[in-house]
Amino acid sequence: MSTTKGLTRGLVTGDFGRDFLVELPDRVALTCSRKGKKQDVTCGDYVEVTPNPDGREKTGRIETVLPRRNVLFRKDAWREKTLAANIDQALIIVAPKPSFSDMFISLCLIACDSAGIAPIIMLNKKDLPEFDAALLSLKHFQDVGYAVLPMSAKFDIEPLRPHLAGKTTLLVGQSGMGKSRTVNNLVMRDVAKEGELSEALDSGKHTTTYTRLYHLDKDTAIIDSPGLQSFGLFHLSDDDIAYGMPEFRPYIGTCKFSNCGHINEPGCAVLAAAEAGKINATRLSFYQVLIEQQRELRISHPDWKA
Repeated sequence: MSTTKGLTRGLVTGDFGRDFLVELPDRVALTCSRKGKKQDVTCGDYVEVTPNPDGREKTGRIETVLPRRNVLFRKDAWREKTLAANIDQALIIVAPKPSFSDMFISLCLIACDSAGIAPIIMLNKKDLPEFDAALLSLKHFQDVGYAVLPMSAKFDIEPLRPHLAGKTTLLVGQSGMGKSRTVNNLVMRDVAKEGELSEALDSGKHTTTYTRLYHLDKDTAIIDSPGLQSFGLFHLSDDDIAYGMPEFRPYIGTCKFSNCGHINEPGCAVLAAAEAGKINATRLSFYQVLIEQQRELRISHPDWKA
């Protein structure tokens, strides 16, 4: 892709909200602002910048965001947050302690499917006594084809590296799951401050407050994102969500009614498959609860559109 005359192309390797770290082809990094008031830049973007626009060294102004091949973002009823662009896969990190949310994983998986991004579920903290039970609880994801990788980032990070090789991978997860430890051990320096677990709240303290891209080698990179407690899908339609459930796909389009929502409609092929044991009851329940939430949102926010 050619660069506009007078501008320099770079890769956004840090998203600090209003400021961005942009890596130039010679690996020099500039601290950049976005031209105007646009908030359309995220980690992983390729951009065109004006270096040192006001004479200060190692600064720049982002003039153009180049076309993306994909983007992963979340949206609730109030705001939209872009997580990363131009990524090959997402590593969803969970752990037995603090306890993870099954719904959070499912929401992440649907968001990845909608964006055309391959997901991997990493179950961390293999050394904990609760690990086997946690692994068993993820079986319904494995049964529909999702990869689940048992790991101990604290003691041995090496089994993860082959899954990352040659790709740009976004790391996402709820706070306290060991994401910072994973980043530190992959990059082999203390780049992400590790937080203490809050036993009383059964949750971890947020330790990453911005998004950063780290090169592991010339072909491999990871993007570390802030810990999340929720993952809104309010930018997706009911049909998008249904298609984001891989086990639903063989039955979509074969229901009695073309606008079937797979909730309680007569002649629903998805419900029939669930009754026949071909769709896990937990997964069906998750989908139905999510659809009901989406519909309530549309009623309470009539101006909102998927």
